[in-house]
Amino acid sequence: MADKLRTQQELERLQTKYIGTGHPDTTSWEWKTNIHRDTYASLVGHPPLLSYIALAQNEPTTKVRAQLIRKMLQPVGPPPPREFEDIPMATAANK
Repeated sequence: MADKLRTQQELERLQTKYIGTGHPDTTSWEWKTNIHRDTYASLVGHPPLLSYIALAQNEPTTKVRAQLIRKMLQPVGPPPPREFEDIPMATAANK
């Protein structure tokens, strides 16, 4: 029983330390966004990988780097509407 508790505590510690590991309330959109951003950051941060992609696309390395950084803003599209945000912002602001 102590091993299970220790494992759970270690998981919670890792989840607070590293955002990408997620938690029970992480939505699929948040998880996908974290994975894509981590991938793009890794590609930008490793020059040989960046050069490989640039060569495959027949584009300059600086252009490919800029494209990958721009993709990090919304890698999987805009976030889905939340349940409690059913009221449009314009209507809420008029009250």
